[in-house]
Amino acid sequence: MPNELNPATDSNEPRAYQIRLKGHLGNEWADWFGGLNITLEDNGTTLLTSPAIDQAALHGLLKKVRDLGLPLLSINPIEPDRPEVTSGDPDQSHTKGNEK
Repeated sequence: MPNELNPATDSNEPRAYQIRLKGHLGNEWADWFGGLNITLEDNGTTLLTSPAIDQAALHGLLKKVRDLGLPLLSINPIEPDRPEVTSGDPDQSHTKGNEK
């Protein structure tokens, strides 16, 4: 049935996330996003990388993103120990150490 939950993908286990926003955030936002790594990318986007958080914390984080008024480009779950995405293009999935 298409409406059945898949325990492997629908888990409420804490996960780390990368959130890409259009535009750059100033350094003054670092305290407001306590615990997140803020990376200003050369292509004019901001990458927010969270530690492992649960769904309630993710929704709170997304409310903060909404309140900023910057366009949300992408949100991707990542493994907490996975290197950050280095490509400024949200359609690319290259990671550090995988360039040839």
